[in-house]
Amino acid sequence: MQISKRVAGIRPSMTLAVSAKAKAMKAQGIDVVGFGAGEPDFRTPEHICEAGIKAIKDGRHGYIVPSSGLPDLKAAVAAYLKRASGLTYEPAQVLIGCGGKHTLYEAFLSALEPGDEAILPAPYWVSYPEMIRLADAREVILQAGASQGFKITPKQLADAITPRTRVFVLNSPSNPTGVVYTCAELRALADVVAGKDIWVFSDEIYNELVYEGVDTCSFAAVRDDLMKQTVTFGGASKSWAMTGWRIGWAAGPADLIKAMGNLQDQSTSNPTSISQYAAIAAVSGPTEPLAKMKVEFDRRRIYMIDRLNAMPGVKCVRPRGAFYCFPDVSGTFDRVLGSGVTGPRSAAWSAKVLEEAKVAVVPGGAFGDDNCVRLSFATSMAQIEKGLDRLEKFLKG
Repeated sequence: MQISKRVAGIRPSMTLAVSAKAKAMKAQGIDVVGFGAGEPDFRTPEHICEAGIKAIKDGRHGYIVPSSGLPDLKAAVAAYLKRASGLTYEPAQVLIGCGGKHTLYEAFLSALEPGDEAILPAPYWVSYPEMIRLADAREVILQAGASQGFKITPKQLADAITPRTRVFVLNSPSNPTGVVYTCAELRALADVVAGKDIWVFSDEIYNELVYEGVDTCSFAAVRDDLMKQTVTFGGASKSWAMTGWRIGWAAGPADLIKAMGNLQDQSTSNPTSISQYAAIAAVSGPTEPLAKMKVEFDRRRIYMIDRLNAMPGVKCVRPRGAFYCFPDVSGTFDRVLGSGVTGPRSAAWSAKVLEEAKVAVVPGGAFGDDNCVRLSFATSMAQIEKGLDRLEKFLKG
């Protein structure tokens, strides 16, 4: 029987695949240190859990929730974006989706026509290219390697724009690199696209996890005229340790948000009502749990950076956001892999590290940079120390 070319061509998520393989090995009794998953290892804060429990006990679990999200949660997200980013949105300009990935997918489908182009800086989050292709559009990759700090330049962006360009994707703080664009850098990029018939999809789901006092900001806030062409994406998963609750949001011009809502109306309908009530408590509640998690992430970040940069053949651009390191390990390829490897070398390197050192990392080729691998420090310090000890021993051979 036929499977559509659109779906048959989807490449599986490498991050999920690595996590699944590590878990399978652990289930077999193998002691694997997993640096694959982009998931906080903290429990969801208690006041958020209590809000979800209360919603269950109060019977908030019917079809009564509007498809595009609870009005109270939309209002709470709009208020949060005003506090956190200085962005002013009406609740009608906010869509609540089934996680950040869901809202991004709906945005690509709503904004792109077959044959359109979407500009995508690399390294990129693994799902962006697949979403663009599912919209029958074409991704235009802008390479920003370690030598330029994993950041594209305004000239790269300007040179990539064609009459078919409809979307520019920006992710800061970045997954997988952890780099954060400064306000000045964002302003320079904004000067290139402002006023053009180009949507800017600004994925800011890691906006609460910025370290070292980086002077950063929301893309839509750097110029007064950007609100009309920018969609700001966020969610509860990363900052509030709510990955399994599956609540994300998008805020932007009402016409695109309405189109995304219509798509959601005929696909998933509303995100889980219980999770939405919990998310209200998250974005409106105390910030102490976020601050506590951030302090611990920062401690792990500094430790991991220092350890990686001390390893032979490894160079790590300093991440100042999110909870990832994206070291360039190409200096170890020849010694680790020899000369007989065909295909992506980061994948072969990662497979060998998993097999021999029992450490799971994600190949950088999945993110558009085959010189690197991604390690998440969203795991305990004990696991980080053990995993880096193993990796260092392996590389010293």
